[in-house]
Amino acid sequence: MRIFRSTKIYFMEYKNLDTLELYQMACKFRRNITRLAGTFPKEEKFLLIAQIKDSVRSVTANIAEGYGRYYYQDSIKFYRISRGSLLETLDHLSSALDENYLDETAFNDLKEDQAILLKKLNSYIAYIKRLKET
Repeated sequence: MRIFRSTKIYFMEYKNLDTLELYQMACKFRRNITRLAGTFPKEEKFLLIAQIKDSVRSVTANIAEGYGRYYYQDSIKFYRISRGSLLETLDHLSSALDENYLDETAFNDLKEDQAILLKKLNSYIAYIKRLKET
């Protein structure tokens, strides 16, 4: 027996988070970073690995949180937090490069992905601000 009989109607009309291109890109970035962090030395498990995983997870988590908010200003606040986490992740990648846990090519590829995601996130914040003003 289904508890929510009318949910099918809502799901057809409601755009969910998974359809948001920004979120899809952030999830792909998160998966790539998480996979990479798994190659770092085991002694970094509770240091750099934990920090980089936390920061990259915060990117997608805050996009999701902002997407679920009703008020524009609330949404924008969480997208800005996501932006900060994205920059924090880049700093952790820079540390990993300094420690020779990844090579220059891998770092540059991830830095480019991060820059594209940052630009997309900034564009989305601007879009939400425009919606707020109308």
